[in-house]
Amino acid sequence: MASDTSVASDERIKTESFATKLMKRPELGAIGGVILVTVFFLITADSAMFTLSGIMNFMTPAAQLGILGIAAAMLMIGGEFDLSIGSMIAFAGMIFGVLTVNLGLPLLLAIPLTLALSAAIGAINGTIVIRTGLPSFIVTLAGLFILRGISLVGLKLFSGGSTQLRGVRDAVEGDPLLNLFSGNAFEGLFAWLAEIGVVETFKNGAPKVPGIPVEIIWFIVLALVATYVLLRTPIGNWVFATGGDSNAASNSGVPTKKVKISLFMVTAMAAALVAIITVIDAGSTDARRGFMKEFEAIIAAVIGGCLLTGGYGSAIGAFFGAIIFGMVTIGLTYTNFDQDWFQVFLGGMLLLAVVFNNVIRKRVTGER
Repeated sequence: MASDTSVASDERIKTESFATKLMKRPELGAIGGVILVTVFFLITADSAMFTLSGIMNFMTPAAQLGILGIAAAMLMIGGEFDLSIGSMIAFAGMIFGVLTVNLGLPLLLAIPLTLALSAAIGAINGTIVIRTGLPSFIVTLAGLFILRGISLVGLKLFSGGSTQLRGVRDAVEGDPLLNLFSGNAFEGLFAWLAEIGVVETFKNGAPKVPGIPVEIIWFIVLALVATYVLLRTPIGNWVFATGGDSNAASNSGVPTKKVKISLFMVTAMAAALVAIITVIDAGSTDARRGFMKEFEAIIAAVIGGCLLTGGYGSAIGAFFGAIIFGMVTIGLTYTNFDQDWFQVFLGGMLLLAVVFNNVIRKRVTGER
């Protein structure tokens, strides 16, 4: 009897096409958005927007928002929101200003203390959400007003009646850690590139772009670290599982409570990092710092592919979502359009992102 050499294929094993795999990527919409916005400004904006100096101009605000957006995305994947991060920027800025100006502490102490206090408040938010069962939207909305109010009262107290505390730059000048949180990186490289004609120079020979602003470096590094954690570590699996179905994840041994509290702490520390960078650059801090940034960070995360229901999203998506914000915010200044159109764009992008992400989710899960 001749043996049958054919091997029956297992019907349970299905090979996905490249297009199907691509559709499942949460950052797909954000990447498409970057392409569309880039094409739009290539057509309508002055060509200076896409010179090296123009790119740095829109990447700087994108980086500051992106640091918040990446942390907000991780928290949203974990199934929660934090509406207090904008006020946290003002609060952490006040704490950092008091530590450096009023107490005269070096950055080696002031920065860890600012981050630690911010993380503690994030842990309090997470604990209240878990212990009370209240929606994180409500808990952190209360935190938004509380932290903004403390910032107002605290700055008046420590500045002698003003809502602004000056002298930060003078207080930290010459500190060995200053270059990690202020100024430009790779200045020597850009000076050399200017000498050989790769980078544009002023008439005196100085490069028009002296280096890469440090916030952009922080932005890129944090995006890579967050992506690695989410996709390549057990912690990332816990975050997705916690946001997808917290009860099922807990029954499977995932420490969902610790995961959520940790994510609130990460979000608070991201806000503190933005506060430190912006306060040093401005040389002062004020009570309105970070105003509305909580909503912009969440929108960047949603544009980046995060679902409002949790369990799905991408740090790289938030990275590109923040770049879209930066391009539109600064790009409109290179066009003849009224800059107030940015608000219209903001609402439109949020609506389109939610609709797009919902369609993708249904395709992925097979829902109708």
